[in-house]
Amino acid sequence: MTFVLIFLVVVVVCALTLFAMYNKLVGLRNLVKNSWSQIDVQLKRRFDLIPNLVETAKGYMKHESETFIKVTEARAAAMSAINKGDVKEVGAAAANLDSALAKMMLTFENYPELKANQNFLALQEELTSTENKVAFARQAYNDAVMGYNNAVEMFPTNIVASMFSFKQSDFFEIEDKAEKQAPKVTF
Repeated sequence: MTFVLIFLVVVVVCALTLFAMYNKLVGLRNLVKNSWSQIDVQLKRRFDLIPNLVETAKGYMKHESETFIKVTEARAAAMSAINKGDVKEVGAAAANLDSALAKMMLTFENYPELKANQNFLALQEELTSTENKVAFARQAYNDAVMGYNNAVEMFPTNIVASMFSFKQSDFFEIEDKAEKQAPKVTF
């Protein structure tokens, strides 16, 4: 009788441990999904602001159409990547859009009348704020991915992860090496 009771207690403890590890993995996987959706929200906000910024600036910068075309194309490519949901493709498209936006902002520096326009300044401030939110969302996503990937790889949850086919998630990374370098500031 004692042997059966000990055996049942061991089985129940093992089952509860298995359930706890499984639930932890599910929770971490859902945190990764939620973090990704936060990036999606901020990128959508960014994509909505860009056409307004471009249209406001177009009135002042009639001959800078190539800059606007590059920003518009980069925005479209980034939106397409987000719709596909591939983290690596979104990272590459976002880096391309970041580069196009940086070039557009540098071009704006040559137009003092544009920099004095209140609508433009408000849009520029919104875009800057959104860029900060995107950066924070990327960081939160990568933190969630790290926690999840650690759980998938570390003992003993790696056993449960392999039993239930939990796979590692991709980090949000910038593929373009030029985007990772510090900008050069000259006066």
